[in-house]
Amino acid sequence: MLYDTLIRNALIIDGSNTPGYRADVAIHGGRIERIGELRETRAREEIDAAGRVLAPGFIDVHTHDDTVVIRQPQMLPKLSQGVTTVIVGNCGISASPVSLRGDPPDPMNLLGPARAFAYPRFADYRGAVEAATPAVNVAALVGHTALRSNHMDDLLRTASVGEITAMRRQLRESLEDGALGLSTGLAYANAFCAATDEVMQLSEELAAFGAVYATHLRSEFEPVLEAMDEAFQIGRHAQSPVIISHLKCAGAGNWGRSPQVLAALESAAQNHPVGCDCYPYAASSSTLDLKQVTDAHRITITWSTPHPHMGGRDLTDIAAEWDVSLLEAARRLQPAGAVYYGMDESDVRRILAHPLSMVGSDGLPEDPFPHPRLWGAFPRVLGHFSRDIGLFPLHTAVHKMTGLSAARFGLKARGEIREGHWADLVLFNPQTVRDVADFNTPQRAAEGIDGVWVNGVLSYREGQANGKREGRFLAREGDLRRGFQCVQ
Repeated sequence: MLYDTLIRNALIIDGSNTPGYRADVAIHGGRIERIGELRETRAREEIDAAGRVLAPGFIDVHTHDDTVVIRQPQMLPKLSQGVTTVIVGNCGISASPVSLRGDPPDPMNLLGPARAFAYPRFADYRGAVEAATPAVNVAALVGHTALRSNHMDDLLRTASVGEITAMRRQLRESLEDGALGLSTGLAYANAFCAATDEVMQLSEELAAFGAVYATHLRSEFEPVLEAMDEAFQIGRHAQSPVIISHLKCAGAGNWGRSPQVLAALESAAQNHPVGCDCYPYAASSSTLDLKQVTDAHRITITWSTPHPHMGGRDLTDIAAEWDVSLLEAARRLQPAGAVYYGMDESDVRRILAHPLSMVGSDGLPEDPFPHPRLWGAFPRVLGHFSRDIGLFPLHTAVHKMTGLSAARFGLKARGEIREGHWADLVLFNPQTVRDVADFNTPQRAAEGIDGVWVNGVLSYREGQANGKREGRFLAREGDLRRGFQCVQ
């Protein structure tokens, strides 16, 4: 048989959290057809891996790529770092189902301007992704704030019975059309006033579908344990798996509390399917939040609508130039985005290394001066954290970005290198792979990523995208609760 692609002499790290082995991989019809010693086998395209690592394509479980996968389907920031699948709709904000009556409310504006929200039904969004054929696969959550925006005239209160009924109907329709579950961003002003009961009632729709509840906690600062308790309460009520988004100990007064936070996660995991994602940096990025303005750590402005020339500058420098307080400078800059240097490195490492944590970039593709995680999160885990400081072995790093992620989100036949699985693959040099995007020059492709295949098609090679776009929309398959059994 003549295969489509044959990758020879690779060190296979298969995504299952086990050490690598040497083998050849044959691809046919978009899937991995054979793995082994294939000396006599032939293919239309043959690549000598020369001992480099062949891993499953990375799965970015926490993105805000909802609209960019349609408007900029080449997806170079993700493809260039070996990402082959993105999970969108996080933090309570999603591109669908959305019917705007004006500008998108904060933080939905992170996804683009009003014209980017053209999908009143989840099925409309799914169809648009399929028509755009992005370079990466896409699976989607439904945002709680998006639902609130559709049905409430005032987001600074909890929803009425009628509004909750309308939101539930829209969530149920989206789940029927393949949504992974519900996400919330309860820390943001436009969802903060939602009572726990509002979210619990919405979450009741999840159980019948085996769908997931992902949450940007109500607080990542001092009340983080109480916020985690709320998340677990909602999950137990819904009989739904809980994923805590970008788990962290935010704010200088919260540094050093990661052992407590992780103990709470472990305790909840003893009798309920839970997990978390995190990004490998000690700085966060979002809209400019007046509640987070402080002189305890550095804050850099990433964009500002009234003062666009201030992007890339520190808030302290802007305030000094204007001769006003930090808070007043922040008010003048709004609406705006910011990077907050508000975490302690030891907490980041402890959370990243924990067996219950997956890797997600939380990158913001709309930012003119983005956090470097948009371009560098996954190579940073491989290079800096695994190879350079030895936080975990390479096979564990790969597992946190592939097999574990696919299991949690029910991405069938993905996340591991196995015969019959889809050929989402990344070839990289374990000695040289590294992130080169930093906070001064954040839009730089990683080094050491030598090849990326999406559904069996080579789409990125030796630092260059080739224009091939073979990504697909991945609808929810089966009961996602099953994917948590292996990590309890």
